[in-house]
Amino acid sequence: MGFVSGMFMGALFGISIMAGWRYMMRNRSRNRAAKAADIKLLGSLDREDLKKLCGDNYPEWISFPVYEQVKWLNKQLSKLWPYVAEAATIIIRESVEPILEEYRPSGISSLKFSRLSLGNVAPKIEGIRIQSQKQGQITMDMDFRWGGDPDIVLGIEAGVSLPIQLKDLQVFTIIRVIFQLCEEIPCISAVVVALLSEPKPRFDYTLKAVGGSLTAIPGLSDMIEDTVNSIITDMLQWPHRIVVPLGGVPVDTSDLELKPQGKLMLTIVKATHLKNMEMMGKSDPYAVAFIRPLEKFKTKVVENNLNPVWDQTFHLTVEDKETQYAVVEVFDEDIGSDQRLGIAKLPLVDLQPDIEIEINLRLMPSLDMLKIKDKKDRGNIIVKAKYHHYTKEEQDAALAEEKKMLENKEKMRNDGVINSTMDAIDDPTHVSG
Repeated sequence: MGFVSGMFMGALFGISIMAGWRYMMRNRSRNRAAKAADIKLLGSLDREDLKKLCGDNYPEWISFPVYEQVKWLNKQLSKLWPYVAEAATIIIRESVEPILEEYRPSGISSLKFSRLSLGNVAPKIEGIRIQSQKQGQITMDMDFRWGGDPDIVLGIEAGVSLPIQLKDLQVFTIIRVIFQLCEEIPCISAVVVALLSEPKPRFDYTLKAVGGSLTAIPGLSDMIEDTVNSIITDMLQWPHRIVVPLGGVPVDTSDLELKPQGKLMLTIVKATHLKNMEMMGKSDPYAVAFIRPLEKFKTKVVENNLNPVWDQTFHLTVEDKETQYAVVEVFDEDIGSDQRLGIAKLPLVDLQPDIEIEINLRLMPSLDMLKIKDKKDRGNIIVKAKYHHYTKEEQDAALAEEKKMLENKEKMRNDGVINSTMDAIDDPTHVSG
């Protein structure tokens, strides 16, 4: 009996083990299939899907595996940061202060650093993409993040002296670095630095008056924000770039510098159904057109009219048709400061060379969609656009013309004709109609 019962119990135990093993394997197979389905679903997500899940601050290497993680570089950067920060502070003060003066908005007589320290927190590089686009060059795109503790105070003079502190600075951007190679040690003759326009560079900060109030200068916060955005767009955002020749290595950097690619002949025809900003009567609208903030042109003012007709043509320089766009702003001329009635942008990538098209653009309160709270209709602006691609001879002539135009604007500012090199001008050599 003991023998039979032992055999029975042994068989039952063996069957139980086999059944349990089979259940475990089936369960494992189901889990693998479920994980595979999840991985397949994640693999099908695009950039916008990932932004919805992770927010705007997700690292580029998550959705773009060509970006490699560089933990080793971040460790070394943390060790070197005290020395890098000290050197960078000197470079920033010497190079940025002249730029602040050049882009200084009207209404502010002086804009300089009172205090400048980059703090103790090193930036973090989330990923690097290395590519060779041209012989003799190495292009590196860095996913750059910085939420540091800098001590930055701007000394502002505008009738009153008011120090303004930049607090809670955070930077999220892709930095493009191009190394120009050479045969002599250190094997790099020049470095090109720019910020990629996509994804859009983000510089988040708050402004705090030191020993005063921001209301002491009306619109001060907007002035500083517009100045920072203009510098980024006009100096640092691709195709614009900074070219740094390395000392001791003789090199021709002309091929690395930004050059005119073509010109946009933009006719501002008319606007319709503009928003009225006047308590009595109607607005006195005019339009401003530009691709670069330093090259702005202004139409005539049409008084007391919400459907103005300008029919004026401007020639705007294009450096990179694939990434740039033209901006058209409509203002109401007023005593004191003019009010913006609306703004629109025209991407250049779809324009066919030497073919004129007419476009109806909807006016928005801002180009930054996140800032748009007023959804009311602001009217439309109708423009005609024709792009012409330069020959080598035309490019050389355009470079000379651009240099002359900037020199004229600097002279106009020194003579008091305009308040800032950022001001729009009505240049008869560029305008017809």
